[in-house]
Amino acid sequence: MKLQIHSVHFDADQKLLDFIQAKLNKLDTFYDKIIDGEVFLRIEKGEAVDNKVVEVKVNVPGQALFVKENSKTFEAGIDESLDALQKQIKKFKEKAVTTHTV
Repeated sequence: MKLQIHSVHFDADQKLLDFIQAKLNKLDTFYDKIIDGEVFLRIEKGEAVDNKVVEVKVNVPGQALFVKENSKTFEAGIDESLDALQKQIKKFKEKAVTTHTV
């Protein structure tokens, strides 16, 4: 999947970028018509422990799926986002099958 990764106000290292790409490539096993995706990584200011914000937008035909997660690390946020996106993709596919648009 073609993926754009944006780290806001910091530079993400290559190891993190590779981790994100590998994890989100797994979405192709659930639905092979994913067009592309965008990931935004931010660190929120403040004393909160869960200050890492991961936003993932995945474009599928006719719709965009979106997830926003707060967590202690970006890796954990990506894992949580992946789980949420898998559920959204399954729901999208079920809806598409009932209307015969897949």
